[in-house]
Order: sequence, then structure tokens, then C-alpha cells
Amino acid sequence: MPNPPLIVDVTRGTLVESRHRCIAAVAGPDGGVVRSWGDIEQPIYGRSAIKPLLALALVETGAADEFELGEAEIALACASHSGEPRHVETVRAWLARIGLSAADLECGAHLPYDEPSMRALIRAGQQPDAAYNNCSGKHTGFLTTAVHLGLPTKGYIRYEHPLQQRLLGILEQTSGLDLSEAPRGIDGCGIPTIAIPVGNTAMAMARLADPVELPPARAEAAGRVVAAMMAEPYMVGGREEFVSVVMDRCAGKLALKSGAEGVYAAILPGLGLGVCVKAEDGTSRAAQVAVGQVLEELGVLTSEEKRMLADRLTPPVINRAGLEVGRIRPAVDVAF
Repeated sequence: MPNPPLIVDVTRGTLVESRHRCIAAVAGPDGGVVRSWGDIEQPIYGRSAIKPLLALALVETGAADEFELGEAEIALACASHSGEPRHVETVRAWLARIGLSAADLECGAHLPYDEPSMRALIRAGQQPDAAYNNCSGKHTGFLTTAVHLGLPTKGYIRYEHPLQQRLLGILEQTSGLDLSEAPRGIDGCGIPTIAIPVGNTAMAMARLADPVELPPARAEAAGRVVAAMMAEPYMVGGREEFVSVVMDRCAGKLALKSGAEGVYAAILPGLGLGVCVKAEDGTSRAAQVAVGQVLEELGVLTSEEKRMLADRLTPPVINRAGLEVGRIRPAVDVAF
């Protein structure tokens, strides 16, 4: 029987108003499970949490070197950015370097998630293009790889495209699974999303943390991707984003990535471990607290880091008047 899931409570006053169940796994690069909560055999869509795996192709093919990409661009290839000016400007400059523009991105457009950036765009009377999409860095990485390999840039998001097939191979090797018959769908940005169990997703992240199981070129790419994320945490999210704040406060300890529908992945180079968390009901607020709890239980966070991150690890519930009226926290009184 699987271990009990992680439970996250949302309190208001003295009452637990809501309760979330989370699945989580901590694994090594050989697939050995160090810790688990809930049914880690459950297949999930990793969504944006697996972007560091997808960024491997950009580096291992030589595309990043051909176009002289730095850590900022490689981190942006792993990002779900908030659409702040530096994110958008970096995407535009990067696209120009490969001879393309935002019109070549097939991810769609939306307003910046960062509220000041969104308000500035609206005040200026401008419409966002695809460079503002939170996945535009990942898509620019795809286009860069396609240009480098001489592949068509049109339709690069289709499952049948040679680039997506290359990425499928990366997911198979890092997860240790044949994914040819795995459930699949279409992600929010248009690319295929492939179902992988929570435990295997944690193992894939561990193979980025300690690439001993990967061939040399892929192992080197893994090191560069993880180093870029840790060196440029702002590019991975934004000034207020959970992943960016945690990586900044815990400099050099971990690479952290969020995904839609309550998924988080953590890469722990110092421990050679990978983490995957999935909130069963798809809520980010629960997954954020759950991944913080896992990091605490693994001893990743010092007492000073926990103090600095207190309002991120157990976020306050704030009402419309700006008053703290509750907390989102790990449950302390759950019986099974």
C-alpha cells in the first residue's frame, strides 16, 4: 500500500476551512525511492515542471553554443516567466539572433502575469504578442534547436515533428520508461504533454541532479541547465514567483520549477536527488506548501532560510483589507 499523502490545510481563524491532498516522491538517479507520500505510480502530466528536461536538447545538440547563449537564455528556456520587461526583451533579442521573431512562436499570447508589467502594457495601449507568453523562452529554445539542426520551424509544436520526437526520447531516457503508448495531451502552450508517474518524474529530476546514468553529452547538458537555473533564478520565474524567491534565498542548493495543475519539481545537486510533487486537486497553493515541506524534511533548508521564506513555505491568507486571516500550512492532525 502507498504511504499516506501529504495534506495541506488552509485555515481561517481557528478553523481548517479547506484541505488538499498531495502526492510526492524523492528519488535518486537509479530510480531508488528515498521518500514517498501517496500513490507515486500515478501518471501525471508534468506540465511546465519538466521544462529543465526539455531544455537538454538545446544544450546537448550544440545549439546553445552555436548561438552563444548564456546562462540567462538557458534559464529562460526552463522558465514559466511572468512577462516582465527583462524576460520579454531577452526573448526578442534571442529570436533576432537566430533570424526569427515573435511571429514564429507557436505558443500563443497572453498578458504578463506580473501585475505592474501588465498594467504598464495596458496603459501604453499595446497588445501582447507571443514573446509575453510565459512559455516563450522554452519555445525560443525549441526554435533555436530546430534552426541548428536544419529542421522546419513551422509546426515545431506537433507531436510528429522531429524536434518533439527528440524530446520524447529525452523524456524516455530520463524517466526510464517507454512512453510510446503513454497517455498524452496538448499543453497550454500547444506542445505535446506526456503522462509520466510521479516517482519516475522524480527520478528524471534526479538524473539532472546527478547525471551518472546519462551519456556524456547529455550529462554535460544536465549540469549546464541546472547551473543556469541556479545562477539566474529571476529568469526562471520573476521577482515575486515562488521558484525564483526560493532559489535566490537558497543560492546554489537547488533548482526548482513549477507546473500547471499543482505540479512542482526540484533538483537537488548536493544530495543527488530529484523531487516531484503533485496536488491531486491541481491547486498551486497546496503544491507550493507541499514542496516546501519535502525540502524541510530532507534538511535542505537551514533555520535562517526557513525564517526568510516563512511567508512562502506557509503563505498567509490575506483578506481584501490586507489583513492576515489564516495560513496555508502542512496539516498536523490528520488520521488515516
